[in-house]
Amino acid sequence: MTKDKDSTVRSYHFVYIVTFIFGTIIQFSDESEFAVDLSNGGLTQVPKGLPPKTKVLDMSRNYISELYLSDIGFLSGLKVLRLSHNRIQHLDISIFKFNLELEYLDLSHNRLQKVSCHPITNLKHLDLSFNDFDTLPLCKEFGNLTQLNFLGLSATKLQQLDLLPIAHLHINYILLDLEGYYVKENEAESLQILNTKTLHLVFHPNNLFSVQVNISVNTLGCLQLTNIKLSNSNCQVLIEFLSELTRGPTLLNFTLNHIETTWKCLVKVFQFLWPRPVEYLSIYNLTIVQSIGEEDFTYSETALKALKIEHITNKVFLFSQTAVYRVFSEMNIMMLTISDTPFIHMLCPQAISTFKFLNFTQNILTDSIFQKCSNLVRLETLILRNNELKDFYKVGLMTKDMTSLATLDVSWNSLEYDRHNRNCTWVGSIAVLNLSSNILTDSVFRCLPPRIKVLDLHSNRIRSIPTDVISLETLQELNVAFNYLAHFPGCGSFSSLSVLTIDYNAISNPSAHFFQSCHKITSLKAGNNPFQCTCELREFIQNIGQGSSEVVEGWPDSYKCDSPESYKGTLLTNFHVSPLSCNTALLIVTIGVTGLVFAVTVTVLCIYFDLPWYLRMVCQWTRTRRRARNITLDKLQRTLQFHAFISYSEHDSSWVKNELVPCLEKENIRICLHERNFVPGKSIVENIINCIEKSYKSIFVLSPNFVQSEWCHYELYFAHHNLFHEGSNNLILILLEPIPQNSIPCKYHKLRALMAQRTYLEWPKEKGKRGLFWANIRAAFNVNLKLITENDDVKI
Repeated sequence: MTKDKDSTVRSYHFVYIVTFIFGTIIQFSDESEFAVDLSNGGLTQVPKGLPPKTKVLDMSRNYISELYLSDIGFLSGLKVLRLSHNRIQHLDISIFKFNLELEYLDLSHNRLQKVSCHPITNLKHLDLSFNDFDTLPLCKEFGNLTQLNFLGLSATKLQQLDLLPIAHLHINYILLDLEGYYVKENEAESLQILNTKTLHLVFHPNNLFSVQVNISVNTLGCLQLTNIKLSNSNCQVLIEFLSELTRGPTLLNFTLNHIETTWKCLVKVFQFLWPRPVEYLSIYNLTIVQSIGEEDFTYSETALKALKIEHITNKVFLFSQTAVYRVFSEMNIMMLTISDTPFIHMLCPQAISTFKFLNFTQNILTDSIFQKCSNLVRLETLILRNNELKDFYKVGLMTKDMTSLATLDVSWNSLEYDRHNRNCTWVGSIAVLNLSSNILTDSVFRCLPPRIKVLDLHSNRIRSIPTDVISLETLQELNVAFNYLAHFPGCGSFSSLSVLTIDYNAISNPSAHFFQSCHKITSLKAGNNPFQCTCELREFIQNIGQGSSEVVEGWPDSYKCDSPESYKGTLLTNFHVSPLSCNTALLIVTIGVTGLVFAVTVTVLCIYFDLPWYLRMVCQWTRTRRRARNITLDKLQRTLQFHAFISYSEHDSSWVKNELVPCLEKENIRICLHERNFVPGKSIVENIINCIEKSYKSIFVLSPNFVQSEWCHYELYFAHHNLFHEGSNNLILILLEPIPQNSIPCKYHKLRALMAQRTYLEWPKEKGKRGLFWANIRAAFNVNLKLITENDDVKI
């Protein structure tokens, strides 16, 4: 018998083995345990080659129609087997006789009509529900399942002793699928369930409830009914069905899943359950049809503590809303939850209410809710999450007479506060306030309950926390995540603050003094901010890094640099910058000291290695070479007979003849000396002038002896008048020995000027420096000059 198997089943199965599925075969422990997932694979039979050490095998949602001993008998360690949503018609449980460790067996949603029994003593979970059994598939061997906690069964008819084979077992959860159950005319059926804590009955989703079975349970603690379809005509059938089930004193939880009913029938069910021992009534997916009108309800003394209704679909468009709201507002219970419904309002109770907990999440309630309501004085928790609240001032006004209110949740609304000139009114008992996911701004801190301890303001539009806010001395926990804050709040107004959540804001340069002002902080969550990794952040990183991971949540993984670009994505713990670059005064002092040390070092080295002398000589050599290149050969070769005329003192002749002349003539430089090139018969002055004019260069060997020599004065005199006025390009001054500046006659002012400008070549006393000296001398001569010879004037 094939049925519609796609109905949603809300069940609380006890699963004892956690399976991780990441592929076809996954090893998930050090003991070579395997999970094999072959679900949704289009299989028509159990595949060969399964790993022998498989512990968990999932072959649900396939097309397997038969199961054999050879398919799984070799899996001696198999603990979990899922074969739901296949096409198996017959099952011989003896095929599991070698699977001695099998604990979880799911064969629901197949086409089973018959089961051949065999004892499997270790089974804890056996699901045979949503199959095609006519009667409950139980046999005496099931009585050996002493560890069974969950049992799922199917049947189209019931008999009182069907469960006798397992009557002695203490099964925690029994799922009974009655989708195929059909009513027998003039025949009442009964079923006795002795020992179970939870009974879940599933009926056909499209049929009006018509089951007339007397089910009695001894120790039932939780009853669930799924797929209940009621009308005014068959409402009494459900009530009679529940009469026996709800009679026992142990039934504390009653759940209705997927119920379609009229308003009149729903109120009638409430009225039936009111005097019963049920303490917690839950209704999920409630659909109201036909009509809604005023219904009488007697709020007698009840054991019911909590009513929870989630997801109401109202198919009645014209009705009195007061008729609905009044039934709920006057209930004499402690906890009421009505969520995911089209309720736009809720009435204030007409008398002092017993409500301690009200939850109206995901409705369309407006700012008018509970305004001027003075009968909720016992209310301790009010949840108005995800509604249409807009005026934050009215929220505070709503609580004025709720003198016991400790927790208020108005998150996920559209709350704003713009009444800056009006004082907010709050009941003083509120300790926990959830204002998250609204559109509140900085001004919200001017309108808060005075003795609040926990405040949640995450996901708003707060840019700063004003410094002149009212003192919240009792505030212990503050959540301002997902806002636009640029700085940490100070604790001047929050002297008791111990928990701060401020992640996902706009904090780039947090103050390092936060921990000094908020010394009571025991938990800080400030990650995922756009931290600017600069010098200013160093002290904050140091302070926050000193806290333990229990105090600083998410450290260090959630704390990363956002700028500059070179540090973007770097963990704050990996951001390092030298103290020198962050201290301007220290940087200036360091640069100054370093510069001074460098200057002193260079000076010492220059003095030690006589570097200035080398620099002067190189400069002189370079300038001499440049000048020589600027004079054409044709001009020079017209009158020149000598490369150089040397003027010196007789006291310096030894150096000239032994050092200077040999070195120059070795380079084919023709030298003019007065003792060998002056023409006899001519005056000394005429010879001096003639030699100077016919020489490419004039070399003066300067020394204290030179200054004291009379003839040297004459030679320098003529050089002064014939060469200096044409420029100093042809003049070479060699300082053989130092000459005191005051010993040079005043009439040799050009010599004074030239020596002051350091245009002379200084003869080095150290032999190692003389190579560069000679190089400078040679550089002053163009050795390729073609000199003329005049024997009648000059003796060569």
